[in-house]
Amino acid sequence: MQGESEVAVLRYGHRPGRDDRMTTHVGLTARALGADRVILPDNAGQSEETVADITGRFGGPFEVELTAELDATIREWPGAVVHLTMYGERIQDVAEEVRAAHREGPLLVVVGGEKVPFEVYEHADWNVGVTNQPHSEVAGLAVFLDRLFEGRELDQEWPGADRRVLPQARGKRVVDVDGEEAALDAGDE
Repeated sequence: MQGESEVAVLRYGHRPGRDDRMTTHVGLTARALGADRVILPDNAGQSEETVADITGRFGGPFEVELTAELDATIREWPGAVVHLTMYGERIQDVAEEVRAAHREGPLLVVVGGEKVPFEVYEHADWNVGVTNQPHSEVAGLAVFLDRLFEGRELDQEWPGADRRVLPQARGKRVVDVDGEEAALDAGDE
């Protein structure tokens, strides 16, 4: 979130055709819940395009990038590294330590996409589990970011947006920045 040290989310692994939707949702969740950027494997170009498109329409700042150097990104990260895994320490037991590290410098959050090599577990400052039960990596990322930001991410503003969602009890209402009703398309749902 703006005004704090950087939070980047690294999607570790991507199987084209099988992981396209999940990788895209990792990026969208990172953006919506306060991360500054998402780093995707170089074979996830479709996900990169979708996340960049949503950022362009619904606001930023948020960066999305591709890399072939996932392991090097983790090894060379200049701050703390958190690996989200069901085998890790309970989020409620380490959240304050992670927040303290984030106040000191940039934080990299690693979210697996396929089998994560043991080196990732070894290099991480924390291996963190959300429930220690099998579930979606998107759900784990959402809970982690909410705990990290203590709910502040839910009130953030989105400068540079072409569109805004107007909260309401029923229905869908999206307006252009000039207040005109915006047509909904598949990317808005």
